[in-house]
Amino acid sequence: MPGPDLPAPQQPMTVEAFLHRWPTSTFKAELVNGVLVFSGVFDERDVIAVERTYPGRRALLNADGSIEVHPAGIGRPIPLVDIP
Repeated sequence: MPGPDLPAPQQPMTVEAFLHRWPTSTFKAELVNGVLVFSGVFDERDVIAVERTYPGRRALLNADGSIEVHPAGIGRPIPLVDIP
């Protein structure tokens, strides 16, 4: 349920947010080459929540709306689809 009607990441958890927000609303989560991948339709607010949940890790929002949580490192992570 992406869109402007969702609460900001710092707002308290409600039943509505629990049912429609990361990470409880994920369709699928998997580990690919050490990268946690959450499938679903997310936005920039979810990336903020991911970064707060996994401190030190690097979150990446993909064009298809999924989120990748990469190990700690320097710079922007490379999407899994772009890694040779």
